[in-house]
Amino acid sequence: MTSLTDSERVALVNTALYEAVEQGDHATLQRLWLDSPDTEVSCVHPGWPVLRGRGEVLRSYALIMANTDYIQFFLTDVEVSVMSDTALVTCTENILSGAPAEEEGQLGPLVGQLVVATNVFRRTEDGWKVWSHHGSPVLAESDDDEPGGPEGPGDDRLAPG
Repeated sequence: MTSLTDSERVALVNTALYEAVEQGDHATLQRLWLDSPDTEVSCVHPGWPVLRGRGEVLRSYALIMANTDYIQFFLTDVEVSVMSDTALVTCTENILSGAPAEEEGQLGPLVGQLVVATNVFRRTEDGWKVWSHHGSPVLAESDDDEPGGPEGPGDDRLAPG
């Protein structure tokens, strides 16, 4: 039997983070996040301000899980980098979620979203723990977009105000 590498262990914890949200398992989510008096955790959900502190971060996940009928993550482009007691995971979250239902007792329409995420982990005596999560929405390209993205000629979306 072969032993897992640090990168493999971090990848498993990263997957467990998303599975806990999918299953609405707040107890597991609590166990996965760093709980250290000398290190503050942080989280940025797409479109949200920075959340700092374990209590605030865990409350945000409780709110998301309580107000989401269905959510599933398909992770792609997963890259794991480990340096000493810190690990960085970047990935694309391909999210499928249930929008609010029109009628009681039914699942609302499914909505897809792409989010790029960076998850930072710290090694502890209890294994790898989530230190920070940052998710940023991927803006969908329209037919009007020029090849090469927002930096194409004539595109002033990134020009100063």
